[in-house]
Amino acid sequence: MFRSIVVDDFMTTHLATAKPSMDLLSLVDLLLIQGISGAPVVDDDGKLIGMISEQDCLRAILVGTYQGDIGGRVGDVMSNPVETIQLGENIVEVAERMIRTNRRRFPVVDSDGNLRGQISRRDLLRAVRAYEIPEDEPAR
Repeated sequence: MFRSIVVDDFMTTHLATAKPSMDLLSLVDLLLIQGISGAPVVDDDGKLIGMISEQDCLRAILVGTYQGDIGGRVGDVMSNPVETIQLGENIVEVAERMIRTNRRRFPVVDSDGNLRGQISRRDLLRAVRAYEIPEDEPAR
C-alpha cells in the first residue's frame, strides 16, 4: 500500500516564492520572517526557473562586502538548473532519490514546468506515519 503513494498527496503547496528581479536583501527578510531556508524562484507565468537558498544569499553578501556593494538581485545568485520532481511521482522513489542526492527538498512541477509544490524530508516522514507499513503478525 505504501508504495502507491504519490508526492501530490503530501507535498506542501503554499510556498513562499521569489522572482528573479527581487532584491536580495528583501529575500533575506522573507526567509527570516517565514523561518525557511530557501525558496523557489518563478517567472511571471509561474514556471520554476531557479532556487535560492540561505547559502546563495550568504555567498552573494560575502562577495558584496569585499566589493563594497551588498545586495543584488535574486536572479543573479539563484541556483539553476533545478532538480525537480514531477507531479504523480512515487513517494518511495522520491525518498530514495532524496537519500542518494543528500537533498532536503525538491520542488514539484507539472508537465509544463509550473511550480505546484515542494516535497521535503519532513513531508516524507508524514507519509510514513499516515500509511504505516503493516508488520507481520508475531509468531505464536
